[in-house]
This record gives sequence, C-alpha cells and structure tokens, in this order.
Amino acid sequence: MKAKVDSHPQESQTVQRMFAEIAHRYDFLNHFLSLSIDRRWRRIAAAKIGEHIDGTHAVCLDLCSGTGDLALELRRRLGANVVAADFCHPMLVRCANKVRAAHVEGSIRTIEADSLKLPFADKSFDAATVAFGLRNLEDRQAGLLEMQRVLKPGGVGAVLEFSQPVIPFFREAFGLYFHYVLPLLGSIISGQSSAYRYLPESVRRFPAQRELAEMMTSAGFIDVSWKNLSGGIAALHWGTASSSRISH
Repeated sequence: MKAKVDSHPQESQTVQRMFAEIAHRYDFLNHFLSLSIDRRWRRIAAAKIGEHIDGTHAVCLDLCSGTGDLALELRRRLGANVVAADFCHPMLVRCANKVRAAHVEGSIRTIEADSLKLPFADKSFDAATVAFGLRNLEDRQAGLLEMQRVLKPGGVGAVLEFSQPVIPFFREAFGLYFHYVLPLLGSIISGQSSAYRYLPESVRRFPAQRELAEMMTSAGFIDVSWKNLSGGIAALHWGTASSSRISH
C-alpha cells in the first residue's frame, strides 16, 4: 500500500495523488485492516537485516518508505542510520513527524526520491529494504537493479511484500477478505475507494515467491532466499549484492 514510484509521469502522478489523499489515514488502516500483523512482518524484516550487517555502524536505505514504519523499526532494532525515501510528499511528512516523535531525527533522514532513479552513488548503503512498494513500481526489475546498484558489495537487499498464501483453505478465505471486505472497509474509513481497489489488483499481478526470487537473482543478487509469513499472505525475500554490477 505504498506510493507508486516510476518514471512514467502521468501514471505515477495519478497514483502519487491517490496515496497522498489517504496519507492521513494510512497508518491506522494498515494496522486495522491487517489486525496489526504488518507490525510483526516489519520486525521480522528488520531482524533478517540484522543477521547480515552490524547495525550500529551501518547505513540502510528504506525505499518506498511511506510513513516510515520499517525505517523506524530498522533504527529501533539495529541502531542503524537510515535514509527513508519515497516520492509521495504527504507520506514523507507523516514519516518525518514520527521520526521527531521518536527523537531519532539525527538517525533517520527523509528524502523525496524516485526508486527507479535514486540520487545516490553506487555502493552507498550496507542494506536496502522495500516493504509493500516493489509491486507498485512500473518496472520492478529496474527497481531491483537500482537497489543492487546502491548497495555495497556484500550488502543485503530485502523485499517485504504481499504474496500468495500457500495453505489451500486459508488461501480461499483470505482471498474473499482481501478482494471484497478489505476494499470496502478501506474506502469507507479513508473516504478514498480507488486506493483500496488498486491494492488487491496490484497484489494479483505481483510475482509469486519463486518468481520474485528469480527476479532478484537476475538483478545480480546472490544467495537469494525467502520466508513465507502468516501462511504466505506476505513473504520476505532477501539476497546479497554481488561484487560485479549489472549494467542498466
């Protein structure tokens, strides 16, 4: 449910505007509609990053950061310095407010940035994350390539995203909730229906677990693996940035 970041001005501006309109209810709806399971998923993602880097000396990039929940979790759990990047200004305003409330202004910096054209030099970060944002990129493969470009060799990239439930009965029950109940509740509470119609459709089009792992490998990540979360409602993928860079 993150703002779309791409290089197609008309399409990206439409989705940017859509997410700007729900920014004021974004956090509440995330937690309410997921029964706060999304908080646990972010803790798991941050813990996985912590297995690969020394957080107290690391600089992490959180792409499509939205209101900054994962950026804050990376700071809390790892003690890392974090750059929270998103191209939706109202979402970043919320992120900055939360950073100030947590008294970590010196450790988390917000920046408006296109995830397909990041304003950072090659090999700048020890870790790069994206939570519920990769599926919104116009070119997901290009987004993974850009993520790998800004990682130091041996740095870790992680993608937390909605995925395909793997338990048959649960898959059907969750599908009914996700495609019918969630859009209705989201539109009623936010007053903006298009974002919550867009959500299940964007998840439906997103690659399943194995396919996403193959995309990360094609983008130059090595030792790619994944873990299903909550029966596959979401999945966490991670991989290491190789020393050889793919031209793109």
